Amino acid sequence: MAKKKKRMYVCAECGYDSIKWLGKCPGCGAWNTLNEEIITETDDRSFSANVGAKSKVEDIGNVEVEDLPRFSAGSKEFDRVLGGGIIPGSLVLIVGDPGVGKSTLTLATSASVARSGKKVLYVTGEESARQVRMRADRLKAVADGLFVVSETNLSTIENHIENIKPNLVIMDSIQTMFRPELESAPGSVSQVRECAVELLRVAKSVNTAIFIIGHVTKDGTLAGPRVLEHIVDTVLYFEGERHASYRALRAVKNRFGSTNELGLFEMRDTGLKDVPDASKLFLSDRTGDAGTVVIPVMEGARPLLVEVQALAAPTPFVPPRRTSDSIDVKSLQLLLAVLEKRVHLPLGTCDVYVKVAGGIKIDEPAADLGVCAAIASSFSGRALRERAILFGEVGLSGELRAVSQAEARLTEARRLGFKCAVLPKKNLREVEKNFTDMKLYGAEILRDALSIALPKEG
Repeated sequence: MAKKKKRMYVCAECGYDSIKWLGKCPGCGAWNTLNEEIITETDDRSFSANVGAKSKVEDIGNVEVEDLPRFSAGSKEFDRVLGGGIIPGSLVLIVGDPGVGKSTLTLATSASVARSGKKVLYVTGEESARQVRMRADRLKAVADGLFVVSETNLSTIENHIENIKPNLVIMDSIQTMFRPELESAPGSVSQVRECAVELLRVAKSVNTAIFIIGHVTKDGTLAGPRVLEHIVDTVLYFEGERHASYRALRAVKNRFGSTNELGLFEMRDTGLKDVPDASKLFLSDRTGDAGTVVIPVMEGARPLLVEVQALAAPTPFVPPRRTSDSIDVKSLQLLLAVLEKRVHLPLGTCDVYVKVAGGIKIDEPAADLGVCAAIASSFSGRALRERAILFGEVGLSGELRAVSQAEARLTEARRLGFKCAVLPKKNLREVEKNFTDMKLYGAEILRDALSIALPKEG
C-alpha cells in the first residue's frame, strides 16, 4: 500500500484547504488563518470496494430498534440538556471560553458516574495527574472507579480504554491530542479532525460514552474545523461570564434529544451546583425601576422568567451606540427602528443599552415586546405596571404576533406571584379562560401594548 505526501494550506477556522497560501480564506473570509500541513494519502484502489463489501442494505421497517440505556451524569441540569442522561457509545463535544468551568463540570460528572458503580477514565492533555488530583480534592470528586492519565498520544489512550473498559471517557482537550501517524502538530486542523473520527470509531465499537472538551475562538465559536461539529453526536456550549457566578449549558446539536434545553449552574468554591428554580433566583434582586421589565422565555419545555434592563441616554455623538451582550444587536436595531417609525419615539439621538440580569442570553421572538417596553420605559422615565410580565413578537409594521406556549409562560408567572400580563390578542383568546385570577391585557399593535404597560402618571 503506497502512501503519498503533499503539502496543503488548511484554514484553522473552517478547514478549507488550498494548494497555495492565501491571505484571506475563501471559505470563511478570515485573514491569515491558512497554515501549511503535510497531508498523507493512501493509494489503494481496492479500499472502497473492501469497505463496501462489509455493509448490508436493509428495509427500514426490518431494522431492530432498542431503547437506549441512558445513565445519569449526576446532575439533573446536565441530564436535561443531554436529553435524559448519558448514552453509551455517544460522542459529546463540550466547548466554552477559558475559565468558564468545562474541566470542573466534567470532573464532577466523572466522580458522580464513578460513585454509581461505573468506570470512568479521565484523560488530561493539559495538566498532570497530580494537578487533576488537587482539583478533585477541592471539588470532593475523588471516587473509586475514577481513573486519571496524563497522555496526548491517541494510540496510547486507545490501549488504556481497551484495558480498563470504562463506561465514560473524558478527553481534556481535543486540541492537545494527536495521532502519531500524522505529521501535523497537535491542534492543527488535520489532527483535530482525524482524532475526532478515531474517537467516534472507538465510542461506537466498544460502546463507551466519550466527552471531548474543545476550545473556542475569540468570537466564541468552536476552534478548529467546523466539520468537527458534524462528526460528534452532541455539541454542548458552556456559557457564562468568567467573573459571574452563573453558568448556562446549552445544546446546539443533539442526535438523542432536544436542542432547545438549557441547564443552569452556580459556580461555588466547591464546584458547580444545579439551579433548579432559576426564575426566582434571577428576579431576587429586582427593583422595578423605569427601564426594567420581566419577560417569560422558553428554554425547550422550561419556562424561565428573566429581567430585561434597558437604558436610553441622550448623546451628542452621531451615530448613537446600540449595545447588548444579551440579545442579538441586529434584532435590537430592528426593534429601535420600529419604535421610531411606528410609535414615534425619537431614539435617533440616544445611546441604547440592553442587558438581561444574570448574564442569560435570549434569542426568541417572544422577547420583542418586553425589550421594546424596557426601552420605552427608560426613555420616558415611567415604570411599568406593578407585578406585570410582557411577551409577544413585534412585526415591522408594529403589529403584535402570537407566540407559542403562552400558557406555560403565564403558569410560571402566576407561580411567582405576578398578577398582570400584556400579550398579543390572539394569545389572549387562547388562554384567558384558564387564568381568571390574573389581569390579562391583549393588544394588536405595539403602540397599544406600550400604552397599557406604561400607564400615565396621575
